[in-house]
Amino acid sequence: MGDILIVDDERDIRELIADILKDEGYTTRLAANSDDCMKQVNAEPPALMILDIWLKDSRMDGIDILKTVKRDNPDIPVVIISGHGNIEIAVAAIKQGAYDFIEKPFNIDQLMVVVARAMETSRLRRENLKLKRGETGCAEMLGESAAFKALKTNLDKVTNSNGRVMLTGPAGAGKEVAARYIHANSPRASGPFISVNSASIEPDRMEEVLFGRETPDRGVEPGLLEQAHGGVLYFDEVADMPSGTQSKILRVLVDQQFHRVGGADKVRVDMRVISSTNKNLESEIAAGNFRQELFHRLNVVPIYVPSLEERREDIPLLAEHFIAELNKTQGLPLRPLSDEARALMQTMHWPGNVRQLKNVVERILILGSDSGPITVKELPTTEDTSQSEGRVVLSSGLATLPLREAREMFEQEYLMTQINRFGGNISRTASFVGMERSALHRKLKSLGIVTSSKGGARVAHVDDPVKE
Repeated sequence: MGDILIVDDERDIRELIADILKDEGYTTRLAANSDDCMKQVNAEPPALMILDIWLKDSRMDGIDILKTVKRDNPDIPVVIISGHGNIEIAVAAIKQGAYDFIEKPFNIDQLMVVVARAMETSRLRRENLKLKRGETGCAEMLGESAAFKALKTNLDKVTNSNGRVMLTGPAGAGKEVAARYIHANSPRASGPFISVNSASIEPDRMEEVLFGRETPDRGVEPGLLEQAHGGVLYFDEVADMPSGTQSKILRVLVDQQFHRVGGADKVRVDMRVISSTNKNLESEIAAGNFRQELFHRLNVVPIYVPSLEERREDIPLLAEHFIAELNKTQGLPLRPLSDEARALMQTMHWPGNVRQLKNVVERILILGSDSGPITVKELPTTEDTSQSEGRVVLSSGLATLPLREAREMFEQEYLMTQINRFGGNISRTASFVGMERSALHRKLKSLGIVTSSKGGARVAHVDDPVKE
């Protein structure tokens, strides 16, 4: 349920309120002054505060405490009590974010109604925060390829630090999943993960969304920076952030504090910043679209997230994961992949990367049969050559070549596809295509195909350096 912190300089009052609340099953804590109050809040934020507005022998009065608590812990409801109540004090308290105002001497029934409502509000806010942390997807990293293992090694190196990370890589490669993996395995895992889609927020609303606002009618409305307090703020596609907002974010990163729109008080935040982009930020800086100072602040630890083409070995594993996930979340059929489908998926072009793969799997499960393995015929294809009734349909370019040249071109494309499919592993490629490893090496040499240390294959160019 959470506990209630009662702050009042009069011992009889705070103990009376505590006894009443205990009789109703609530757990309470007591504080007689502002120092004791803030010490307890910082040690363990309560579910609710009942706060006297006038505190003798304290550095801060109730309004000052209210401002500080709502700045650093905006989700804690605060009920103000006072023996000198008037409409001006009530309005001032509500403007600063108080949940309600009760005048002394208070009616016990009235107090219990307000407390019950405030505790329900606190419960709903905590549940909403849990949903926010869990709604945005999985932090599970899946893969066995060399490119994936290199990525995971780099991510593991930064989980326990507080350094800012810049994730780069093509759209759909899984940059947000990588950011969530860092968060989930860091000391901030119990804190929020707040994602900011820099491209989706209107430029004229960006500051309000990030910094929050204060208005006479609605009081304090925390922005995404405050919501990320104690956790991680993730800037998705940071290159699309408006230039005016970039300078203000830069100041936040330097000072760790800011002003809400329309507010006078500074708001302090403790958060880790992770950013991502599929653009070349150095080119954006040269074009005047991105601030160089902000780039240096965000790009403390750059980590590249590889495309699906660079980790073809992982495609069947990812596809099977999506099948199981869609079966669990949407009730779609739990169908295995046929061997032919697994092989073809590894050779297909995936410009949309992991996101495109998931979409293709979902479409197949929705439109396909309810049982049986997923077949080659169910996979989309845009290749120049395709199978139709057992015949290979040639592209116009291949069909116009003499047999010898056409065969050489086909063998080049076929073998490069298989080498890339198996992540550059010559032994596995040779086994699949039905050749001895030495024979495959001779064939690759005769076709002018070279392999790289990163697992790729290509046709050698005339100006390639000669290896002795």
